[in-house]
Amino acid sequence: MICWQQVLELRDDVGPENFPEVVEIFLEEVEENLAALGPDARQEELFHTLKGSALNLGFESFAGLCAQGERNAAAGVPTDLEQLRRTYAESRALFLAELEARLAA
Repeated sequence: MICWQQVLELRDDVGPENFPEVVEIFLEEVEENLAALGPDARQEELFHTLKGSALNLGFESFAGLCAQGERNAAAGVPTDLEQLRRTYAESRALFLAELEARLAA
């Protein structure tokens, strides 16, 4: 669900002092974009943005669903937004629960 190697690489890239802010910004942006998703939204663009954010922070399962949503939107096929939101919530909870221990290892 989480690629911890990607998380560690991101922390190394931005620096440990900036990492908490990057995480906070990521979570805020994802939640804003998730809230904007709906039948009349510019879904393909939103899914693309969500996918990129998810990949940067190692949210692999969520990124995969975003990639599928992007393909679906391009083809005019609906996406299960509730599953997407559930996977994000599960990923976020796991990420936050394990982050400190993973960074300390």
